[in-house]
Amino acid sequence: MENNSPRLDPVFQALADPTRRAVIGRLGQGPATVSELAEPFSMGLPAFLKHITVLEDAGLIGTRKVGRVRTCTLREDRLAAAEDWFQEQRDLWATRYDQLDDLIETLKDTDDET
Repeated sequence: MENNSPRLDPVFQALADPTRRAVIGRLGQGPATVSELAEPFSMGLPAFLKHITVLEDAGLIGTRKVGRVRTCTLREDRLAAAEDWFQEQRDLWATRYDQLDDLIETLKDTDDET
């Protein structure tokens, strides 16, 4: 996966906000209505709905409306794409650190021989 993946950009932008990260964390426990999700935050429902829209546009959550009740669910596949990107970065840096360790050990052995 390339660093500038347009598919991941909206995901990371959505996760940049602490309110939206808290919503994602709550939805990790299961579906919730917008009212339930908004309850812990000291903002009006219209402002909170903007956060829901950003998460939905990024593909991190899905919503379903029945009557006047809008229920949100986590879309784990989109979150998994971000997790995959982080794992690729971890693997890359682990390889680099291993190479650095090997180089240091080689230099140390060379220095010990002289």
